[in-house]
Amino acid sequence: MPIDVTAVLDQLVADATAAAPTSIGYPGAVDLDHSAVMTRLGARLWNNIGDPADTGGTAHTRILERAVVDWIADLVAMPADDRWGYVTTGGTEGNLSALHAAYRCWPTARIYHSTAAHYSIPKIVDMLGARAVTVQAGPDGEMAYDDLAAQLRRRRRWPAIVVATAGTTMTEAVDDTTRIHAILTEYGIPGHTHVDAALSGIPLALDGALRLDDSSGIGSITISGHKFLGIPTPCGVVLIRDHLRRPHLRHVSYTAAADTTITGSRCGLAAALLWHAIATHGREGHRWRTAEARRLAAHAVDQIRATGWTAWRHPHAFTVVLPTPPPAVRAKWLLASDGPVSHLICMPGISEGQVRAFAADLATAVSTPALSLPRPRTPTPSGGATP
Repeated sequence: MPIDVTAVLDQLVADATAAAPTSIGYPGAVDLDHSAVMTRLGARLWNNIGDPADTGGTAHTRILERAVVDWIADLVAMPADDRWGYVTTGGTEGNLSALHAAYRCWPTARIYHSTAAHYSIPKIVDMLGARAVTVQAGPDGEMAYDDLAAQLRRRRRWPAIVVATAGTTMTEAVDDTTRIHAILTEYGIPGHTHVDAALSGIPLALDGALRLDDSSGIGSITISGHKFLGIPTPCGVVLIRDHLRRPHLRHVSYTAAADTTITGSRCGLAAALLWHAIATHGREGHRWRTAEARRLAAHAVDQIRATGWTAWRHPHAFTVVLPTPPPAVRAKWLLASDGPVSHLICMPGISEGQVRAFAADLATAVSTPALSLPRPRTPTPSGGATP
C-alpha cells in the first residue's frame, strides 16, 4: 500500500501538540521562535566539517559556529588566548570530547564523578577504558566533598580528572568547583576539572556564578543547546582550555580541513539556530528569561505545598522536586521520576496556567498527609553547603 506521507507527519505533529501542555518533567525551553532560521535554511544541507577555525573546504555555517563558541566562552570568562570549542550533538558528546582530551593528557588518571552525575559519565569512562571513582552525593544532589577528599587521599599517587555537575538531573544541584579545586590543590594532585553544565550553564554564567577564568581550576565545560536555548534539535557546545588539548591534528586532504572533533561532520543548522537564539536575545534577554523561569519555579513550589504535598527547589533552579505523585497524576502529567522522587522543570515557556492545572490535579489526588523529602543544604558564604 502507498504511504500517506502527509498523514504520518500530520499525526506526529498532532501527537506532540496534544502532549505539550502536560509535558513539564524534562528540560527544553519552548518560548523561543526559531522559524526564521528553519524557513531560510531548513531545506538544504549545512555540514560543518573539520575544525571550526578552518577556512578551507566548504565553509557552510562555521563562521556562526565560531561566533557561538566565542559568545559562550566570553560569558564564562574563558581567556581569549586559551580557548577552543565546537558545536556538538549534545551534552554527551561534549562530555566525551572534554574527557577524551583530558585523559590523553593524563592517561593514568582516575576519573571522579558523583552518584548524581549524568548517566553519560560512567558510559564515557568505560569507552575511554579509564578507571572511575564514584563519589557520594547528598540527598539534595550536590557532591559530598568530604567523600571526594577521602577518595582522592587514597589515590593521591595518580592524577585526577574530576567531573563536576552544574545542574544535576533530578534536583539541579550545582557542585562547588571552588571547593573541588581547593581539595586538589591541598593534596597537590595534578589533573583536570570538567563541568557538565548542560542544563544550568548559561543561567549560572549570566549570574556570574560560573566562570572559567585562570583562577577557577576548570579545564573544560559542556552546555546543552536544546535545554535553556530551546533549539529544536539536540545540540550543545563544548569548551576546552586550548593548552590542555594534545593536538593529534590529522589533515584530511579531500575535506581540506583538520579532523579535531568527535564526529567530524557537525550539524551546521544547529550552529545557525544557536547563533540566532544568541543574536536575537543577547545577554539581557536571556537574563530576563532566567529570572522569569525562576520566578515561576518558586510559584510552583508554593502552589504544590498549598495542596498539602511537599516540594522544594534550589534557589538558582528551574527544577521543582517533590515526592512522586499518585498514579492518576503521573498518568496525565509527564514528570521525571526516580523511585520516590519526581520533578517538574519550569523551563522558559512553561506557563502559570500549566502549574496551576498540575497543582489542581495533585490536590484532587492527594489523600495522604504531606510527605517528607530531603531538603537542600544551606549555602555557606564560600559557595559550598552545610548539612
